[in-house]
Amino acid sequence: MSAKTYTGKDIQVLEGLDPVRKTPGMYIGGTGKPGLHHLLWEIVDNAVDEATNGFATQIDVVLHRDGKSITVSDNGRGIPVDRHPVKKIPTLQVILTTLHAGGKFDNSNYITSGGLHGVGASVVNALSEELVAIIKRDGGTFEQHYARGIPITKLKKTASNTRFTGTSIFFRPDPEIFESVEFDGERIKSALEIKTYLNGALRIVFKDEVRGETFEFFHEGGIAEYQQHLLTELKARPVHEHAFLLKQESLSGGSRMELTLQWTESPKEHLESFVNGIPTVDGGTHEQGFRDAVRSAIRSYMDTHDMMPRKLDIGSDDIREGMVGILNLFMVEPQFQGQTKEKLNNPSARSLVSGVLRLELEQFLNRHPSTGEAIATRVIQSARARHASRAAASSVRRKSSVSHRLNLPGKLADCSSTDPTESELFIVEGDSAGGSAKQGRDRKFQAILPLRGKVLNAEQATFKKVMENKELQNVTQALGCGLGEQIDLSKLRYHRIILLMDADADGLHIATLLLTFLYRYMRPLIDEGYVYIAQPPLFRIDASKKTYWALDEEDRDRIVAELTGKNRKVKIEIQRFKGLGEMMPATLKATTLDPEKRRLLRVVIPDEYRLETEKTISELMGKDPSARFRFIMEHAAEVEALDV
Repeated sequence: MSAKTYTGKDIQVLEGLDPVRKTPGMYIGGTGKPGLHHLLWEIVDNAVDEATNGFATQIDVVLHRDGKSITVSDNGRGIPVDRHPVKKIPTLQVILTTLHAGGKFDNSNYITSGGLHGVGASVVNALSEELVAIIKRDGGTFEQHYARGIPITKLKKTASNTRFTGTSIFFRPDPEIFESVEFDGERIKSALEIKTYLNGALRIVFKDEVRGETFEFFHEGGIAEYQQHLLTELKARPVHEHAFLLKQESLSGGSRMELTLQWTESPKEHLESFVNGIPTVDGGTHEQGFRDAVRSAIRSYMDTHDMMPRKLDIGSDDIREGMVGILNLFMVEPQFQGQTKEKLNNPSARSLVSGVLRLELEQFLNRHPSTGEAIATRVIQSARARHASRAAASSVRRKSSVSHRLNLPGKLADCSSTDPTESELFIVEGDSAGGSAKQGRDRKFQAILPLRGKVLNAEQATFKKVMENKELQNVTQALGCGLGEQIDLSKLRYHRIILLMDADADGLHIATLLLTFLYRYMRPLIDEGYVYIAQPPLFRIDASKKTYWALDEEDRDRIVAELTGKNRKVKIEIQRFKGLGEMMPATLKATTLDPEKRRLLRVVIPDEYRLETEKTISELMGKDPSARFRFIMEHAAEVEALDV
């Protein structure tokens, strides 16, 4: 329209719940799956508020057989049904048809609640093609029906002399609004269980009629129990036994707080935060205060006990790496960003959380020195790993003579295929074994790179020394994908990198040295599952015109026991290979190269063992001999024999 025709008649005034149906995204975040389920959370959170404030003990949720409708019931006080003094209609109808109408705008009925917007129930009503409210209170049962936010019946009293109280809301979302009205039972189940962890006295029964299953959740242990559940779910192994648990019932402004915290070997931080039981997935000021306090408390503890290593910069990320925590803050007047309540905005929450947590956490560490030492060690390991990674990447960037032209090593017997997904590179110990491997391989997709002797220990050497080492140069050139932060897996020439070493102590040592190099300078190759260790046999066993291959002494003894069992007399000949070079090409192919017959071990680092892996490599392969001495002394009793 032109400016000349733009007048007052062009301005629309949306009355009642019309704004909700016109722009639902403003109230529930969208009309996809998250928005659909947000309707349920609004009703459930109202029931949880009754429990949090001591008026209810149980909530029942039913996902009906159609998968498109839900009933939420609680045994709380019941929504008021008396005549509203201003609107002159039943209070229930006011709550379900008026935005910003509710009992949570002062502290007389709810000390804390899931939000003060007062729009939850009315929004659900507006966006449902059908909603039925059944209220038990004042000695009776009352019922009213709605369609798309409009009452289609008057409030009726359907029973008298009811001893119980509570609220039951049935609703079916409007298919005209939502992309799909199919609820996700598993999603509902998970969210409801979390509600019971955050409210230890609350019982929730979820009946999923779609799947024909009923679940009852009751977690009296509260967030301490939730912490253990999280650790199991994340497969995160703690580095200290007892979690830090804090409960503060009387904070300024009527707030209260509970949290739990534990450091693990996981490479990532995992923090779940809530305000009045509502998950704040986008964080907010309370999370900022949480992280401020953790950083200050850990640094103060390490400074006080002289645990800060010299020349090692420890950052906030190092302190929080592997930290698993739960924070549930209860506030009288929470201010959320948007109706979906996913981020807390109260400025006071940051200092409130930080001030309490910092002091309590530091005192906890001082009272439990073994826990404090374990956390400090975890932080230091994280910082060292980060610095080593950055140093390697920085050295790569400074190396000005790197050529981007493909320059393959002369000792590489390449395969004919140029498809990395089907190509394999065998890194072989010694020229003799390399010769046998070249004759026994499938030239189409198997490449062979022989190495001479033991390669350089990349954990002890400088980057300059690593790059001057001819054997490691050959490996780098053959792979073609670069090093450090400059690594580009799209340029990787083989998607199977197989370390093929003798099945003896020297072979294991060489494999360890190569793995150390790949771990420190090419870790994405391990993370993406491209690195393998071949399992060549150490013994050949001939019996009754059949040949068996044994990986080691234990495997040999097992095979012999099976052959001679039940007093069978079998002539057995056993040959021990001194090395791969002794094997004929056909034997090496049949036992180690042929994809149909060989045995490979893929090198993987599970998340829960990343810290332990970093610690093992830095200590056992690093420059400090005291760490290796401690390891030898600790494990000496486990050694049955030494091959010297």
